[in-house]
Amino acid sequence: MASILADFLVKRPEGYYCRYGDFFVDPLLPVNRALVSHAHGDHATPGHGQICCTAATAAFMRHRYNRQPGHTYTTFSYHQPFKIGNIAIRLIPAGHMLGSAQILMEYDGVRYLYTGDYKMQADSTCEPLEIVRADVLITESTFADPGISHPDPVAEIVKLNGKPHPILLGAYALGKAQRLTALINEHCPERAVLLHHSILPLHRLYASMGITQLRYEPYNRKAMKVDGVDPIYMVPPMTFNSYYRATNVLRVFASGWKHLQHRNDMELYISDHVDWQDILRYVEQVGPREIWTIHGEGRHLANHYKHTLTVKSLG
Repeated sequence: MASILADFLVKRPEGYYCRYGDFFVDPLLPVNRALVSHAHGDHATPGHGQICCTAATAAFMRHRYNRQPGHTYTTFSYHQPFKIGNIAIRLIPAGHMLGSAQILMEYDGVRYLYTGDYKMQADSTCEPLEIVRADVLITESTFADPGISHPDPVAEIVKLNGKPHPILLGAYALGKAQRLTALINEHCPERAVLLHHSILPLHRLYASMGITQLRYEPYNRKAMKVDGVDPIYMVPPMTFNSYYRATNVLRVFASGWKHLQHRNDMELYISDHVDWQDILRYVEQVGPREIWTIHGEGRHLANHYKHTLTVKSLG
């Protein structure tokens, strides 16, 4: 059995670095070569020389960083093999948002799987999570806590049907807003979805990449005031926070974080990350020899697997 390299991926100020291939994974600061798992701003940042990612991730990054010079994108389909140095790499669907990818890296007979952000819940607006075997699982641990369990998203979204009132719905503009639109369309079909102007272009980008089923309209003030219509006005977090004194609407924010539910008119726990039980199921199917945790608290996983697996934090 090939030996796992403890320093295969290490955290540097720029991000997670692989010296065996001389590249970074999801770096936050500019680097020469970056592998980017998905297009959220805490993973996809500007200023890199070469960016390797899926075509959807490249499209979202071009939209967001269109004024940033010098980007060179090299895009890959899911499962398309490529190499950087002597490291064989494939991108595997992560189920987090459209174009999101796990990064499978193989070197000297050892398979290292970097999850990026991922979820196991169904989502009609992105590619579903796929599971591959790996020797080392490098997993996000955003909600890696036995006390956190995300409810069924359908059961959550149908709560809106019981609120016959216009709703101000806070949501992250990329990924979450499109998923919520699909959920509302399917499970709250009587509710019109009105979009903030900053979310509209992202819905249109989704449509250009095949997610054409979403029904929505641009926000307009008159539509919010039609008696008996009770629309849902979807806005990004900054706008939601600035409307803290909004009247004649119910304030709702869709998130897995409990602290983001405070002082709203109802709770809406819809997360695009794995919870504790999801991670345990995922680990069982990946079958790693070691777990390395990133983006969160790994101590609960270390305690859970203390007699069976090596678990360490990469920070």
